[in-house]
Amino acid sequence: MLLIRKRTYARAGLLGNPSDGYNGKTISFIVRNFWAEVVLYEWDTVDIVLAQDDRASFRSVHDLAHDVTLHGYYGGIRLIKATIKRFVAYCNAHDIRLHERNFSVRYETNIPRQVGLAGSSSLIVATLRCLMDFYNVAIPIEVQPSLVLSVETEELGIAAGLQDRVIQCYEGMVYMDFDKAQARQRDGFTTYAYERLDTSWLPPFYVAYHADMSEPTETFHNDIRGRYLRGEPLVVDAMIRCADLAAQGREALLTHDVEQLSQLIDANFDTRRSIYQLPEWQVAMVETARHCGASAKFAGSGGAIVGIYRDEAMYQALVRELGAIGSRVFKPQIG
Repeated sequence: MLLIRKRTYARAGLLGNPSDGYNGKTISFIVRNFWAEVVLYEWDTVDIVLAQDDRASFRSVHDLAHDVTLHGYYGGIRLIKATIKRFVAYCNAHDIRLHERNFSVRYETNIPRQVGLAGSSSLIVATLRCLMDFYNVAIPIEVQPSLVLSVETEELGIAAGLQDRVIQCYEGMVYMDFDKAQARQRDGFTTYAYERLDTSWLPPFYVAYHADMSEPTETFHNDIRGRYLRGEPLVVDAMIRCADLAAQGREALLTHDVEQLSQLIDANFDTRRSIYQLPEWQVAMVETARHCGASAKFAGSGGAIVGIYRDEAMYQALVRELGAIGSRVFKPQIG
């Protein structure tokens, strides 16, 4: 029996975010410590097997309400259904004939939910990879992130940018330039300039996330886009600033300038803070890490942070101090 198994990893936004949805520039790296895995195998009908974490049974109405408060309404099954639909639409648009065999899909993920480590898009990317293998369809890698994004924005109405999808398709560490001048059309999708960065040398990064207090991405991305589209100078300038920090970060990585990179990470969070009303517990994570001497910024939409530490003593201080406020710290596996 044909069986296909694909993993897609979590990611951390190192610099530039949240400018990725605003024609900005970003740097992200993959986090192999956590992943979403999709298993696809031939079956009589097209079946999607409900994962354990997609709860449909609760001890009480209060248990249900608490689960929704932490994780939102959004499980994995809608992501997989939307990915399949979008994949079929892509094939139809490009006159790719699909064979008539059916399949069953199982999926699981250990990516912490709703903390900004791109758990949702990882499930879509893994599903897309399975479908490409099952039907022997080759979608160009530069098109794949835009196709994945369309699953979320056009099929499901989720506000999102390309950054997460690019790094999860390309893996490693990637510098992304979403300037309109870089836009290209391919296969009916807009692509941009994506540059893989060398991961053979990297400074000592850490990532931390809060295990008990999370917030759906849709909640976090409030009216920033509206303010940006209305031309509010504070928001527009902040997005330009975040993009410039990513461009400077690329140079710092190429020249191995760890001190400059650390300063840019801190500046990125300070810029973001200037336009968002941030939850106190998320700000506390950044401030606690900085108190230990490390740099710190959000790794995504909130609930996880990323930064650079100096040595093992500082890392242990991060583990201790962030642990005291309910956060888990780890060293990301990137290469």
